[in-house]
Amino acid sequence: MSVGNRVCLNDLSTDHEKYSIPGIGARHHTMPTQEFRNTLFTHLLVAMFGMGSWVAVNSLWVELPVITKILPEAWNLPAYLTVLIAFSNVGPLLVTLAHRFSPGLLNEHCLIYSIQALGVISSVALALTWDRIVLIGGERHSVAFLTLAFALAFVCCTSNVTFLPFMFRLSSKYIKTFFVGQGFSAFFPCVAALVQGVGQLECRNSSAANGSQSLQPHYLEENFTAGTFFWLLMGLMSISLLSFAGLARKSNSKQHTTHNGKELCQLTTESEPTSKTPAPFCTTRNAYLLILLAVSNALTNGVLPSIQTYSCLPYGSTTFHLAVVLGNLSNPLACFIAMFVHSRSSIRLGVLAFLGLLCGVYILTLAAFSPCPLLLGSSMGVVLVVSAWMLFTGLFSYVKVVIGSILHEAGHLALVWCGASIQIGSLIGALIMFPLVSVYQLFTSGQACVDICGQ
Repeated sequence: MSVGNRVCLNDLSTDHEKYSIPGIGARHHTMPTQEFRNTLFTHLLVAMFGMGSWVAVNSLWVELPVITKILPEAWNLPAYLTVLIAFSNVGPLLVTLAHRFSPGLLNEHCLIYSIQALGVISSVALALTWDRIVLIGGERHSVAFLTLAFALAFVCCTSNVTFLPFMFRLSSKYIKTFFVGQGFSAFFPCVAALVQGVGQLECRNSSAANGSQSLQPHYLEENFTAGTFFWLLMGLMSISLLSFAGLARKSNSKQHTTHNGKELCQLTTESEPTSKTPAPFCTTRNAYLLILLAVSNALTNGVLPSIQTYSCLPYGSTTFHLAVVLGNLSNPLACFIAMFVHSRSSIRLGVLAFLGLLCGVYILTLAAFSPCPLLLGSSMGVVLVVSAWMLFTGLFSYVKVVIGSILHEAGHLALVWCGASIQIGSLIGALIMFPLVSVYQLFTSGQACVDICGQ
């Protein structure tokens, strides 16, 4: 008997029992249901695993309005955070170089466990010490927060070149779910910040020394502290770690299934391939997709987020919160749609990216005219800016998840470069916008409770 056609003796000895048991049809009827439940549970694990990729950095950004009121760096913190994220790209750089020059050197499972454990530990330390101040050269600095922010940024940046390659071990149907989870990494912190009451204010009459009356902003106290928010971050990071542990266990036991202590061997033929041969990676189309992916992430992770306040806040805090929440909600929604409507055409992907770019141009135009953007004071202006953010995020999210699915078919190395392209694009976008916003101050913010546009 050839190796390809061997059959387990345990199965042969019980064949007559299988076909003589009453109700065997019912047992076979329940098998698809159990398989469906296992598949659904795996989708949940993949989504929560993907959620841990950028949840830490997104949490730091949404919590800035709270911590800037306490830490000595104040509103210079966004600039510090941008620089720290840029330096943390040393992580994905080292991983990519290791894959390129020493294939097989890195243990993928151990590497993911290590960076996720670092994320959980850093989140705990952040919740306990985020407001600790240290005197350096006679000046007060939040060394603890900045150090832990760098550690969390290192975790998030490195996840792009470790999480995606691991997904090659799973079926291609799960890659879309992974991007849905990445969308949740922005959505969950935004919902938590809204429940916390970040940035809520009311305008109150204030009397000056000369007796004149004016409106002054009064920021309302948050529903819970920044420390509690960082404990929530630790919970999300822990969920992601546990989800990866479940996926790693599934991938390791994929070829060693047991049932009631008896080995189950599947009949195979020598002509059947044991694994699917990956599609070629070094092609013109894949190069185009990687460039499109880098540009998409430069816009969604670097360029547009840095001017979101300038484009939305002039219309009011409610408009800003709607744009943030609905924009982040459109990310996982677009990834979910991609699970059923999957357009693989390079031309269609380019058209969708161009439509997203048009929305981005409109948002940039609003930010350029801040604090008096187009249609200020009208409901149409509010609808347009919120819709622009939703379409911008949704279109590029769809493009990214489709590109990730296509590259999944090209093998493990393709997913490594997929993560590298995401990170390179994000870095370039951040480096372009940082001097424009923080150094040259090309964008002007409005003043709360002060009408400077004559509305």
